[in-house]
Amino acid sequence: MSKIERRRRIEARLGGRHRRERWFRLLGITAVGLALSFLVLILANLVGEGASAFTQSKLDLPIRYEVTASPTGGAPDVRYPDVDYDALVLDALAGLLAVEPDRQMRRELRQLVSIDAGFVVRDSLGSAEQAPGARLTVTVPASSNVDMLVKGQLDRSLPAVQRPLSDRQIAWVDTLRDSGVLVRRFNTALFTNGDSREPELAGIRGAVVGSFYMLAVTLLLAFPIGVATAVYLEEFAPRNRWADVVEISINNLAAVPSIVFGLLGLAVFIDWLGFPRSAPLVGGFVLALLTLPVVIISSRAAIRGVPGSIREAALGVGASRMQVVMDHVLPLALPGVLTGTIIGMSRALGETAPLLMIGMVAFIVDVPTGLGDPATALPVQIYLWSDSPERAFAERTSAAILVLLGFLLLMNLLAVLIRRRVENK
Repeated sequence: MSKIERRRRIEARLGGRHRRERWFRLLGITAVGLALSFLVLILANLVGEGASAFTQSKLDLPIRYEVTASPTGGAPDVRYPDVDYDALVLDALAGLLAVEPDRQMRRELRQLVSIDAGFVVRDSLGSAEQAPGARLTVTVPASSNVDMLVKGQLDRSLPAVQRPLSDRQIAWVDTLRDSGVLVRRFNTALFTNGDSREPELAGIRGAVVGSFYMLAVTLLLAFPIGVATAVYLEEFAPRNRWADVVEISINNLAAVPSIVFGLLGLAVFIDWLGFPRSAPLVGGFVLALLTLPVVIISSRAAIRGVPGSIREAALGVGASRMQVVMDHVLPLALPGVLTGTIIGMSRALGETAPLLMIGMVAFIVDVPTGLGDPATALPVQIYLWSDSPERAFAERTSAAILVLLGFLLLMNLLAVLIRRRVENK
């Protein structure tokens, strides 16, 4: 075979390799593009559905009240011992709309405001300091149906029997909005209230506090136990059959479905040990069991990545085995350990199935104040809202998902920052 033929064959093979490389590169770019497209599609859908939940329609109502003399002779008190506060709200609405309501009309007017409007008026009057006979402007939340109408999520063209608001109610809403009484403001209730059956009053504060308590318990249990286990298996455990069994078991636990950990928590912590159901303490224990394999595996990989020359040099200058691990190996492995721990915590934050098994799917209105109080978690709150038939809960579901994604992004960003900071030190 001549040199020219050999050269042609070599060039042909090189050309085939280059073509395969270009196809492989194109396939990789296509896969990344598809992944980014799906991600953008999901985020766009969530933002489109949930952005409106961060604003809420509210009514600025002029409420007439009276001032009575204080029985002790001090400052006058504003109080209505026998007054129907809901009636004050309806009278204010009727005055703004210039109508003389009968019983049916008052019922329709009542459907324009939230069920909590009377309590808002009561609290506002209790703290008012005005001259007798004046009017106090009180901001009350509108009902969820009015809020959906203002946000354009209620079809006006539907027949009246298929709409939650009648034609007269829609006309009233338009009048109140044109006069500036009905406005959209930032929805503080979404972040300051607990759960509620009424969409306009429902918030995620209880779920966020419950998630915080559970993650605190998870971190206090999973981090020290996981790191200590990884150090023992990598630095002190003998290399025998039992160590292999333990390593295989840990790897298998990392692949076990999360609902299995929920069943384990239900059987051990609730049925056997008698811990309270739907408590952040139990949720933290269950999530710690779920997170432990991830922390152990990531910590072992970080410890294994420390060069052996570091250990040999420390032993060569007279350091003990424990000093080598504590003063040299762990500080160098700390970035990987912290990164794996935060990633495991991020996984725990998004888990729902194990929390459902221990009763955290219950409807909890109050914000928990301790580890033993009934509570729910943000993923479970999203699950509960997604199962509600009201249209207003759909936007709040998307808003809660955006908040959860924000927490996950912050935790992953924190992992990157901690890793870089520790590596620089």
